[in-house]
Amino acid sequence: MGKLNLDIPSRVAELQASVRELELHTKLYHTILRGKGLEFDSYRIYSPGDDAAIIDWKASTRTNKLLVKQYKEEKNIGVMFVIDVGEHMIFGSTEKLKCEYSAELASALGNLILNSDDRLGLILFNDKVSHVLSPAKGMSQLDLFVDAVSNPSVYGGGCDMGKILSYLVDSVDTSVSAVFIISDFIRLKERDVNLLKFVGSKFETVAMMVKDPRDKELPPISGEFVIEDPQSGYQMLIDPSEAKNAYHHYAAEQEKFVKDSFQKADIDVLELSTASSFVPPLAEFLNARARDKRSPVFL
Repeated sequence: MGKLNLDIPSRVAELQASVRELELHTKLYHTILRGKGLEFDSYRIYSPGDDAAIIDWKASTRTNKLLVKQYKEEKNIGVMFVIDVGEHMIFGSTEKLKCEYSAELASALGNLILNSDDRLGLILFNDKVSHVLSPAKGMSQLDLFVDAVSNPSVYGGGCDMGKILSYLVDSVDTSVSAVFIISDFIRLKERDVNLLKFVGSKFETVAMMVKDPRDKELPPISGEFVIEDPQSGYQMLIDPSEAKNAYHHYAAEQEKFVKDSFQKADIDVLELSTASSFVPPLAEFLNARARDKRSPVFL
């Protein structure tokens, strides 16, 4: 694979500006964790000016008083990015390959985490765990992070979602409070769902599903062309006009399975398209979490 088409400094600056506009920089820690990974301390009476989203309605109903939960502060949390670098991510019909889009996304959000004085780590995986960067603070950590995701040699190979999920459950300790998994999740299987539930219960987990427009539907072209499975080398001659409906149906069913799987695991998922910037939807996603809206965000 040749040099990646990356402009990480621009994406970092754009996300910083968007977060500053939403004033999220003052509450990024609570935005990421939102309670899972925080130790419950006590209830207190709701005060005028509090965000209504933090009211515990069940406790309030029992006591006939408006109550909000308080948590013990846990500074310097560990946040791990888990990024799919398999062959299927080296694909794109837009300006950015899915792997390039993912690298910029992770680097921009990782910069915010380090600016919040928290620890940033990285796991790259394909059909195995191929690279691990232990969580650490400081902007030198961002340099190591960016160097890793910018290295063309790490991309390629198969994809085994079950193996990386098992690794998170068995090998990543509780010093890591939050996990961001970035992939197109095309290779997620039914057998992986229970592992996904374990990961969701162990860490505050966010899934970022990076899709290319061609992941959803075939291009509007005439004539026949050959497609090839990069793993098996199997080739197939198709006519897009005849295969379009079947392809769209299969892609929609696979995407529904992925979203349903994350919902079962109580994991928020943000869907992003390489056809547009990730900055506005990511900023809104973080803003929604800051307002404590638990439901997944699909875009």
